[in-house]
Amino acid sequence: MILKRAVQVLRRVPWVLLPAVWVAVTGTLTWQLSEGADVLPALAVTPALTCAAGARRRWVVGSGVVALAVLAADLADDSIDGAGPVLGAAATVLAVVAAALCTAGRRTVLTAELDRTKEIATAAQQVLLRPLPRRAGGWTVAGEYVSASRGARVGGDFYEVLATPYGVRAVIGDARGHGLPAIGMVAALLGSFREAAHQEAEPADVLRRLDGALRRHLRERTQDEHPATAGAAPHDPVAEEFATVQIVQLADDGAVQVVTCGHPQPYLLGAAAGPLPIGEPLPPLGLFDPSRTPVPAAAGQVAPGEGLVLYTDGMQDARDADGTFFPLAEALTAVAGDRAEAPLCGRAVAAGLRDAVLRHADGRPTDDMALLVLVRDGVRAAVPPRAVALSGVPRH
Repeated sequence: MILKRAVQVLRRVPWVLLPAVWVAVTGTLTWQLSEGADVLPALAVTPALTCAAGARRRWVVGSGVVALAVLAADLADDSIDGAGPVLGAAATVLAVVAAALCTAGRRTVLTAELDRTKEIATAAQQVLLRPLPRRAGGWTVAGEYVSASRGARVGGDFYEVLATPYGVRAVIGDARGHGLPAIGMVAALLGSFREAAHQEAEPADVLRRLDGALRRHLRERTQDEHPATAGAAPHDPVAEEFATVQIVQLADDGAVQVVTCGHPQPYLLGAAAGPLPIGEPLPPLGLFDPSRTPVPAAAGQVAPGEGLVLYTDGMQDARDADGTFFPLAEALTAVAGDRAEAPLCGRAVAAGLRDAVLRHADGRPTDDMALLVLVRDGVRAAVPPRAVALSGVPRH
């Protein structure tokens, strides 16, 4: 705890002041010690410290001038016998200033290039994982995304909400793996969903379109990575890559259909709060053939003013320092409230869940996390309804 607090204090130190402190300490030692001339070479470190602190070139020059001024004062001081050590230290300061100027200039160029790269990456990530609409049909929409990769806004998790001719359709999923391969899978799945959601009348058919897009993407990736197998026996990437997917269709009257492939159950916010019973989910997408397998869809009703929470397993699998899993049900109760008549704010629920899981994981999640909160328009009933659960169709 003491070490952690010390690190926090050091992070607040204005490092650009460190060279001035170094000059003051070195100058004081030079004047106070009988062999002060032996300390003079330490002044040459001053421009290097300024450069290391991230200061611009004019600050590097300024620190060098200060160091030379101290050396000039020492040269005029009779307490130091001979000018040799002082002149040697001055030459070293000039050499370090020249090297620090080159380093600072190069760092300025690299920083500008890095800033441009970040802008391009941010724009690309926003195209891939677009900002969610505030409303879609008769539902308000809110979401949060936390990437386990530092500095990234997109990872292996994904979501999207669209208003279509068949109602509001949402997808949330988790592609296997991390890094660029996972992002490629996410791009293929989201692109297919954004097209199929407007064209296919049934959620099961949307799922089949996603499966076809995933298989095409994996085959193309395999051919690029292993071109030698293109003309011989083709390597089947579907056996190695997969993604959990959940497709939810919402009507303005509260009717809900859910198709789940290896994904966590949605969570109902309202009088009958809890995981929605959607039956046995299908395997993750990529591990079965939807064209040959029946795709069951759970169906049910969400009351006015109540909502659904869709999330990836990064939330429920988040652990604290003791290895305890994140208490998702308790967190949902805390952020959504337990009074049936209280107004439900999707954005507050999403932000509260994000903050709660980050506190639980000490701000260092080990997996990507995504969540969607979809709230039906209307006023929550004062008396808890008795039947608000989803009923799954018979499984094959």
